[in-house]
Amino acid sequence: MAVIDFRIDKRFSYANGYEFGNVGAYEQIDGTLTFGVIPSLDANKSIVDLDLAPTDRDGKVIFTSDFSIIKPVDPNRGSQGLIVELPNRGRRRVVDTMNRSGAEASGSPDPGDGFLFERGLTVASIGWQWDVYQSDVLMGLNPPSADLSGESNAGQTVVEIRPNEMATTWLLADRVHKPLKAKNISDPNAILYVKDFEDGEETAIPRKNWKFAKETPDGVMPSDEHIYLNGGFEPGKCYQIVYETIDAPIAGSGLIALRDVTSFLRYESEELLPDLGNFNHAIGYGVSQTGRMLRHFLYLGLNVDESGRKVFDGLLPHVAGGRVGAFNHRFAQPSNQSYPSFGHQFPFHDEELKDPFTEKSDGLLKKLADGHSRPKVMYTNSSAEYWRGDGSLVHTDPSGLNDIEHAAEFVRVYHFAGTQHGAGTLPQSNEPGAEGAFPLFAPNVIDYSPLLRAAFVNLQKWITDGIEPPVSKHPRIDDGTAVERDDVLNVFDQLPEQVTPDRSKLWVIRAMDLGGRSENGVGIYPTKEYERYACLVSSVDMDGNELGGIRLPDLTQPVGTHSGWNVRHPKTGAPDQPVPMIGFSRWFPPTETDRASADDPRPSIQTRYIDRDTYTDLVTQDAQQLSDDGYILESDIDIVVKNAVDRYDVAINR
Repeated sequence: MAVIDFRIDKRFSYANGYEFGNVGAYEQIDGTLTFGVIPSLDANKSIVDLDLAPTDRDGKVIFTSDFSIIKPVDPNRGSQGLIVELPNRGRRRVVDTMNRSGAEASGSPDPGDGFLFERGLTVASIGWQWDVYQSDVLMGLNPPSADLSGESNAGQTVVEIRPNEMATTWLLADRVHKPLKAKNISDPNAILYVKDFEDGEETAIPRKNWKFAKETPDGVMPSDEHIYLNGGFEPGKCYQIVYETIDAPIAGSGLIALRDVTSFLRYESEELLPDLGNFNHAIGYGVSQTGRMLRHFLYLGLNVDESGRKVFDGLLPHVAGGRVGAFNHRFAQPSNQSYPSFGHQFPFHDEELKDPFTEKSDGLLKKLADGHSRPKVMYTNSSAEYWRGDGSLVHTDPSGLNDIEHAAEFVRVYHFAGTQHGAGTLPQSNEPGAEGAFPLFAPNVIDYSPLLRAAFVNLQKWITDGIEPPVSKHPRIDDGTAVERDDVLNVFDQLPEQVTPDRSKLWVIRAMDLGGRSENGVGIYPTKEYERYACLVSSVDMDGNELGGIRLPDLTQPVGTHSGWNVRHPKTGAPDQPVPMIGFSRWFPPTETDRASADDPRPSIQTRYIDRDTYTDLVTQDAQQLSDDGYILESDIDIVVKNAVDRYDVAINR
């Protein structure tokens, strides 16, 4: 058994004992899991540097993780369904997302409308990320470390720095996480590079202009956890510091934690958690960063535990795009998502394909191709993952010449048309995105949560009842709905006061060379990049609204233009470049008079819809059709209609 101990820290009534329908009350249990894994087992050999970790007298590598579970007080009233979520950068999100609570991450998620719990599901969350500062809210992992003392060249690490405001000092970490400390703060071989944009040329900054140090009230002080740049890091530019570190956390142990906690809950919990009940299926959920981790989990073939048992019956990687991540290489920092490294490598599609640039053949599910341990998977993406350069690679060949179908008995791919990375909401407010990046236009307001809820329920029915989910729906090459980004931006250029990004500075994914030891998870930086893989996005109509994918009434009966991309605000630098993850919604002119004064080519709301009641009837018909087709739940029709009518009210009353 890989889980060798469970210490309960807290056990309490969830949501103040609220009764969720026929399932009744829930309770929450928080604690710490201890894992003991044998590096030499075939199931563990794909984890980089695990064989360099210290072991106990039984030959096991020991590490611990935060764990939380929300379960029915009476397991017999539950559905025997288990969701295991990977917290995004330590934050539990699946309950807030699926239950539409709108709440911030917390130590005990807001129950929202009770969607998951009224269905009798048990929800488990596992800390998996080594560099999260653990707290009541943030869940993390205490990983084993690799002993690199026997290596003459342990390699270097790289930290990406993406400032959105002027700063002289930067933590040697991705975001505000635990840093990888510099081995020697005077190291002459450490190099700081700068690029004007993500795909631009790197220039080395003279060593005399920067140091491993931080600015304090008492002056600039030496620090092995920070870098200091004379004159400051300029907003909008991309910096990378390449250096040697004394730290060697085994990031891939987080992947093992995911596998083994799920196996423990399904097969071996009786001794350590005796009143949990039995589960007849398990679904893994990850969003954005952790969606990419689920893809990485699949690629490594980890859906088989140490005893050869199937782990997950289904996976729902949400807004993960076509990449994996920084989850299983030496000196990996799991929050990094934009620097071209191991997480950006081919393959991107489930099926085995040939890389046109390297001639390598591979597929995301190659190691699980026999079907015995292959889970059913639903990939759900917003428009933002397409615009960042990798979303279309989930369902095309790397050259972007052909649609490549998935195995219909295992996979569905859904594109939520016209949406941004995170579900939109009203009121529309222009607030900073990831790492303080500020968009020029107010963000996208489309709420795709009803689509995500339906995808989850359809996945569960597929697993438990064999009910086929709706067909995949995404932009396609063969019907002309998957096109180059330039084609779409040319349409947006016709809108009044519209700013589009510099075409040469759009994000891309390239073939790369990480050095001769990359197969062992050891990279050489900066990464050498070569040819560009295809990047296609959904085509749009003359309003700028997407035509490919699942279209909510916000797009079929629009009152504005909704995109999955935005540009950086000038105050954060580089205003000709995209801003990560954020789209925009720009309302149509309410009347023909407004349209004429703005010289807006888009027809006014007044000419599109007779009145509010007519509009309500139209969106109700479209919502009903989505429900009939299986893309939203019948119980969520009212939510979809209300969302659309609320946006109508905002747009017409400006």
